[in-house]
Amino acid sequence: MGTPMGCENTSGEQYRIAAAEPTLPMSDPATHSDEQDEKLGVVHENLHGWIPSLASDDEVRAALEKAFDYRGDLTITLKSGEKIDGYVFDRRASSPKLAECFVRLMPKDRADKLSVRYSDIAALAFSGKDTAAGKSFEAWVRKYQAKKAAGEKNIGIEAEPLE
Repeated sequence: MGTPMGCENTSGEQYRIAAAEPTLPMSDPATHSDEQDEKLGVVHENLHGWIPSLASDDEVRAALEKAFDYRGDLTITLKSGEKIDGYVFDRRASSPKLAECFVRLMPKDRADKLSVRYSDIAALAFSGKDTAAGKSFEAWVRKYQAKKAAGEKNIGIEAEPLE
């Protein structure tokens, strides 16, 4: 923030406000390149079909961290033998003990949300399609440029159906 300025309200009380920061200039379209646009995309690993080893605590933590970043469904097999298919939307992994860490997911076959302790997980499979695979900003820019090069006007790239 900028330098604070002294002010007075209608009842005569003094207070301070911060002066506004100077506005940063917008990028100049004349010097902005397509290469800069393409650098904005984020590349994600293709994990569909991966079944990670969960032999150590570190492997469990690493696999569940990737599961959290994955944009598709997973199959979690519990040590009890129960299998849960669903989407991981949250995790709590700050404790050094696996029994105190858990992952939260939305199962495919029911409306309630589940919490599963890391220590209860026997196996993990990245079973569902990553719904955002190949749909990065970089991929969008390539499609846009191909349509532009073909002479199309009013170019819009529609979202693909999820299935």
